[in-house]
Amino acid sequence: MIDVLLIIFASSLLYVSIANRLLTYIKILSFQGVLLFGVAFLELNEMSTINLVFILLETIIFKAIAVPMFINYVIKRNNITREAEPFLPNFISLIIVTLIIISTIILSTSISDPYLNKTFFIVALATIFSGLYIIATRKKVITHVMGYMIIENGVFILSLAVGNEMPMLVNLGIMLDIFASVLILGIFVNKIGDILKGVDVNQLRHLRD
Repeated sequence: MIDVLLIIFASSLLYVSIANRLLTYIKILSFQGVLLFGVAFLELNEMSTINLVFILLETIIFKAIAVPMFINYVIKRNNITREAEPFLPNFISLIIVTLIIISTIILSTSISDPYLNKTFFIVALATIFSGLYIIATRKKVITHVMGYMIIENGVFILSLAVGNEMPMLVNLGIMLDIFASVLILGIFVNKIGDILKGVDVNQLRHLRD
């Protein structure tokens, strides 16, 4: 069942690579949050009630609900157009993300660590590199925030790849990192939106002191 959830998660990376509308990105982030809770719930065999509640807050409440709602608010607050406006055609993006996934599979075959879950490792690396690709190939600043959130999801999966238990301190560190990053980037986008209409990263080149 865990492998099925991870395959669905990897498929969502392919879908986000060809998505044109920002609302689609938000829905995918929310869907990934639900999948992460399912994966963590099934993977962590010896899970205390406190840790289960914390993971529920981190994935369902934060990743699947709070962050998507916050990003949607930023989009409406700045009247950002609904198109993602990628630099590359969707077909090219689909090929590149597919190659990223294939490359991580090839890389995992060269690693022989009995304590490393290769399925988690493959999906985690593919998610991190796909998030970096989204950041590098999208024009709007808000899509960079979404790309960073995808990277954070990859880090979450990677923490599950190296062991059967996830200490609460690691959970807290990831959650605080996400919160601080989204808050800072959200404020940044709001301020930029007061000056630049459309929040296109190309317009940042024209800023002066």
